[in-house]
Amino acid sequence: MGKSFDAALIGEFLPILLSYLHITLFILAASLFFGVLLGMLIALPRLYNVPVLNRIAAVYVSFVRGTPILIQLFLVFYGVPALLQLVDFDMSRMNPIVFVIITYALGSAASISEVIRGAVKAVDRGQLEGAYAVGMTGPQAFFRIVLPQAFVVAFPNFASTVIGFLKDTSLAYSIGVMDMMGRGQTLIATTAHTLEVYIGLTIIYYLTVLVLEKGFALTEVRLQRHEQRIASA
Repeated sequence: MGKSFDAALIGEFLPILLSYLHITLFILAASLFFGVLLGMLIALPRLYNVPVLNRIAAVYVSFVRGTPILIQLFLVFYGVPALLQLVDFDMSRMNPIVFVIITYALGSAASISEVIRGAVKAVDRGQLEGAYAVGMTGPQAFFRIVLPQAFVVAFPNFASTVIGFLKDTSLAYSIGVMDMMGRGQTLIATTAHTLEVYIGLTIIYYLTVLVLEKGFALTEVRLQRHEQRIASA
Protein backbone atom coordinates (compact mmCIF):
# COMPACT_ATOMS: atom_id res chain seq x y z
CA MET A 1 0.00 0.00 0.00
CA GLY A 2 1.15 3.54 -0.74
CA LYS A 3 1.38 6.40 1.73
CA SER A 4 -1.54 8.66 2.61
CA PHE A 5 -2.67 10.92 -0.21
CA ASP A 6 -0.98 14.33 -0.24
CA ALA A 7 -2.34 16.74 -2.86
CA ALA A 8 0.61 19.11 -2.40
CA LEU A 9 2.93 16.47 -3.85
CA ILE A 10 1.16 16.69 -7.22
CA GLY A 11 2.56 20.20 -7.64
CA GLU A 12 6.03 18.96 -6.68
CA PHE A 13 5.90 16.02 -9.09
CA LEU A 14 4.57 17.97 -12.08
CA PRO A 15 7.83 19.81 -13.00
CA ILE A 16 9.84 16.62 -12.48
CA LEU A 17 7.58 14.66 -14.83
CA LEU A 18 7.30 17.55 -17.27
CA SER A 19 11.09 17.64 -17.70
CA TYR A 20 10.79 14.25 -19.45
CA LEU A 21 8.02 15.29 -21.84
CA HIS A 22 10.53 16.00 -24.61
CA ILE A 23 11.57 12.33 -24.60
CA THR A 24 7.96 11.24 -25.03
CA LEU A 25 7.46 13.73 -27.86
CA PHE A 26 10.71 12.65 -29.52
CA ILE A 27 9.55 9.02 -29.51
CA LEU A 28 6.24 10.10 -31.02
CA ALA A 29 7.78 12.32 -33.72
CA ALA A 30 10.49 9.85 -34.75
CA SER A 31 8.14 6.87 -34.91
CA LEU A 32 5.55 8.82 -36.91
CA PHE A 33 8.18 10.10 -39.35
CA PHE A 34 9.26 6.57 -40.22
CA GLY A 35 5.70 5.34 -39.90
CA VAL A 36 4.47 7.75 -42.60
CA LEU A 37 7.23 6.68 -45.00
CA LEU A 38 6.59 2.99 -44.40
CA GLY A 39 2.83 3.53 -44.44
CA MET A 40 3.01 4.95 -47.96
CA LEU A 41 5.07 1.97 -49.13
CA ILE A 42 2.48 -0.38 -47.62
CA ALA A 43 -0.47 1.50 -49.08
CA LEU A 44 0.78 1.64 -52.69
CA PRO A 45 0.66 -2.13 -53.43
CA ARG A 46 -2.88 -2.29 -52.05
CA LEU A 47 -4.00 0.78 -54.01
CA TYR A 48 -2.62 -0.55 -57.29
CA ASN A 49 -3.32 -4.21 -56.52
CA VAL A 50 0.29 -5.32 -57.03
CA PRO A 51 0.41 -9.14 -57.06
CA VAL A 52 2.00 -10.81 -54.00
CA LEU A 53 2.93 -7.46 -52.42
CA ASN A 54 -0.77 -6.69 -52.07
CA ARG A 55 -1.33 -9.83 -49.99
CA ILE A 56 1.82 -9.31 -47.91
CA ALA A 57 0.75 -5.74 -47.10
CA ALA A 58 -2.76 -6.89 -46.18
CA VAL A 59 -1.44 -9.60 -43.83
CA TYR A 60 0.98 -7.14 -42.25
CA VAL A 61 -1.75 -4.59 -41.57
CA SER A 62 -4.05 -7.30 -40.20
CA PHE A 63 -1.34 -8.63 -37.87
CA VAL A 64 -0.31 -5.25 -36.50
CA ARG A 65 -3.86 -4.05 -35.97
CA GLY A 66 -4.87 -7.37 -34.42
CA THR A 67 -2.16 -7.63 -31.76
CA PRO A 68 -1.54 -5.42 -28.68
CA ILE A 69 1.18 -2.81 -29.02
CA LEU A 70 2.78 -4.05 -25.79
CA ILE A 71 3.28 -7.53 -27.27
CA GLN A 72 4.71 -5.98 -30.43
CA LEU A 73 7.11 -3.98 -28.26
CA PHE A 74 8.39 -7.11 -26.55
CA LEU A 75 8.63 -8.98 -29.85
CA VAL A 76 10.83 -6.22 -31.28
CA PHE A 77 12.86 -5.73 -28.09
CA TYR A 78 13.69 -9.42 -27.71
CA GLY A 79 13.23 -10.65 -31.28
CA VAL A 80 15.30 -8.20 -33.32
CA PRO A 81 18.52 -8.71 -31.29
CA ALA A 82 18.01 -12.50 -31.43
CA LEU A 83 17.66 -12.42 -35.22
CA LEU A 84 20.64 -10.12 -35.69
CA GLN A 85 22.80 -12.37 -33.52
CA LEU A 86 22.47 -14.95 -36.30
CA VAL A 87 24.58 -12.64 -38.48
CA ASP A 88 26.94 -11.72 -35.62
CA PHE A 89 25.45 -8.27 -35.00
CA ASP A 90 25.29 -7.43 -31.32
CA MET A 91 22.49 -5.09 -30.17
CA SER A 92 22.83 -5.78 -26.46
CA ARG A 93 24.16 -2.25 -25.80
CA MET A 94 21.55 -0.53 -27.96
CA ASN A 95 19.49 2.19 -26.27
CA PRO A 96 15.99 0.80 -25.58
CA ILE A 97 14.47 3.91 -27.15
CA VAL A 98 15.56 2.56 -30.56
CA PHE A 99 13.35 -0.51 -30.11
CA VAL A 100 10.46 1.68 -29.02
CA ILE A 101 10.76 3.84 -32.14
CA ILE A 102 10.99 0.73 -34.36
CA THR A 103 7.88 -0.75 -32.74
CA TYR A 104 5.80 2.39 -32.95
CA ALA A 105 6.98 3.09 -36.50
CA LEU A 106 5.87 -0.38 -37.58
CA GLY A 107 2.60 0.00 -35.69
CA SER A 108 1.79 3.48 -36.95
CA ALA A 109 2.68 2.44 -40.51
CA ALA A 110 -0.19 -0.05 -40.53
CA SER A 111 -2.71 2.55 -39.35
CA ILE A 112 -1.34 5.29 -41.61
CA SER A 113 -1.39 3.00 -44.66
CA GLU A 114 -5.11 2.45 -44.14
CA VAL A 115 -5.67 6.19 -43.70
CA ILE A 116 -3.78 6.87 -46.94
CA ARG A 117 -5.58 4.10 -48.82
CA GLY A 118 -9.01 5.36 -47.79
CA ALA A 119 -8.12 8.98 -48.59
CA VAL A 120 -6.72 8.20 -52.04
CA LYS A 121 -9.83 6.21 -52.93
CA ALA A 122 -11.96 9.18 -51.89
CA VAL A 123 -10.37 11.41 -54.56
CA ASP A 124 -12.53 11.72 -57.67
CA ARG A 125 -11.29 9.30 -60.33
CA GLY A 126 -12.06 11.89 -63.00
CA GLN A 127 -9.22 14.10 -61.81
CA LEU A 128 -6.76 11.29 -62.34
CA GLU A 129 -8.09 10.72 -65.83
CA GLY A 130 -7.82 14.46 -66.49
CA ALA A 131 -4.17 14.38 -65.43
CA TYR A 132 -3.50 11.56 -67.89
CA ALA A 133 -5.30 13.54 -70.58
CA VAL A 134 -2.88 16.48 -70.27
CA GLY A 135 0.12 14.16 -70.56
CA MET A 136 1.06 13.42 -66.97
CA THR A 137 2.63 10.07 -66.14
CA GLY A 138 1.22 7.81 -63.44
CA PRO A 139 3.67 8.96 -60.72
CA GLN A 140 3.21 12.63 -61.71
CA ALA A 141 -0.57 12.33 -61.51
CA PHE A 142 -0.37 10.58 -58.15
CA PHE A 143 2.06 12.95 -56.43
CA ARG A 144 0.85 16.23 -58.00
CA ILE A 145 -2.90 15.68 -58.27
CA VAL A 146 -4.10 12.80 -56.10
CA LEU A 147 -1.80 12.94 -53.07
CA PRO A 148 -2.35 16.64 -52.16
CA GLN A 149 -6.13 16.13 -52.17
CA ALA A 150 -5.85 12.83 -50.34
CA PHE A 151 -3.78 14.54 -47.64
CA VAL A 152 -6.67 16.92 -46.87
CA VAL A 153 -9.10 14.00 -46.67
CA ALA A 154 -6.71 11.95 -44.52
CA PHE A 155 -5.73 14.71 -42.11
CA PRO A 156 -8.49 14.23 -39.47
CA ASN A 157 -7.82 10.48 -39.27
CA PHE A 158 -4.08 11.11 -39.21
CA ALA A 159 -4.55 13.52 -36.31
CA SER A 160 -6.48 10.85 -34.39
CA THR A 161 -3.68 8.36 -35.08
CA VAL A 162 -1.07 10.76 -33.70
CA ILE A 163 -3.03 11.30 -30.49
CA GLY A 164 -3.57 7.58 -30.10
CA PHE A 165 0.12 6.84 -30.44
CA LEU A 166 1.01 9.61 -27.99
CA LYS A 167 -0.92 7.67 -25.36
CA ASP A 168 0.69 4.40 -26.48
CA THR A 169 4.14 5.83 -25.79
CA SER A 170 3.36 5.43 -22.09
CA LEU A 171 4.29 1.74 -22.52
CA ALA A 172 7.90 2.56 -23.42
CA TYR A 173 8.95 2.39 -19.78
CA SER A 174 8.22 -1.37 -19.79
CA ILE A 175 11.54 -2.00 -21.58
CA GLY A 176 13.53 0.55 -19.58
CA VAL A 177 13.03 3.84 -21.45
CA MET A 178 13.18 6.79 -19.07
CA ASP A 179 10.35 8.89 -20.47
CA MET A 180 7.59 10.54 -18.43
CA MET A 181 6.04 7.25 -17.44
CA GLY A 182 9.43 5.76 -16.61
CA ARG A 183 10.27 8.74 -14.42
CA GLY A 184 6.87 8.37 -12.80
CA GLN A 185 7.64 4.77 -11.92
CA THR A 186 10.90 5.79 -10.23
CA LEU A 187 9.03 8.46 -8.24
CA ILE A 188 6.52 5.86 -7.12
CA ALA A 189 9.34 3.53 -6.08
CA THR A 190 11.13 6.21 -4.05
CA THR A 191 8.15 8.02 -2.51
CA ALA A 192 5.36 5.40 -2.44
CA HIS A 193 2.92 8.15 -3.47
CA THR A 194 1.37 6.30 -6.41
CA LEU A 195 -1.85 8.25 -6.85
CA GLU A 196 -0.15 11.65 -6.82
CA VAL A 197 2.27 10.54 -9.55
CA TYR A 198 -0.48 9.20 -11.78
CA ILE A 199 -2.56 12.33 -11.31
CA GLY A 200 0.45 14.38 -12.37
CA LEU A 201 0.96 12.19 -15.44
CA THR A 202 -2.73 12.44 -16.29
CA ILE A 203 -2.60 16.24 -16.19
CA ILE A 204 0.46 16.41 -18.47
CA TYR A 205 -0.84 13.89 -20.99
CA TYR A 206 -4.24 15.54 -21.11
CA LEU A 207 -2.86 19.05 -21.59
CA THR A 208 -0.49 17.77 -24.29
CA VAL A 209 -3.41 16.16 -26.13
CA LEU A 210 -5.40 19.40 -25.87
CA VAL A 211 -2.53 21.36 -27.42
CA LEU A 212 -2.19 18.81 -30.23
CA GLU A 213 -5.93 18.81 -30.87
CA LYS A 214 -5.97 22.61 -31.05
CA GLY A 215 -3.01 22.61 -33.45
CA PHE A 216 -4.61 19.95 -35.65
CA ALA A 217 -7.94 21.83 -35.67
CA LEU A 218 -6.27 25.07 -36.82
CA THR A 219 -4.30 23.19 -39.48
CA GLU A 220 -7.43 21.47 -40.74
CA VAL A 221 -9.24 24.81 -41.07
CA ARG A 222 -6.35 26.21 -43.13
CA LEU A 223 -6.26 23.14 -45.36
CA GLN A 224 -9.99 23.39 -45.98
CA ARG A 225 -9.69 27.07 -46.86
CA HIS A 226 -6.98 26.20 -49.36
CA GLU A 227 -9.23 23.55 -50.91
CA GLN A 228 -12.14 25.99 -51.07
CA ARG A 229 -9.99 28.54 -52.93
CA ILE A 230 -8.98 25.86 -55.43
CA ALA A 231 -12.59 24.79 -55.92
CA SER A 232 -13.77 28.39 -56.49
CA ALA A 233 -10.93 29.21 -58.90
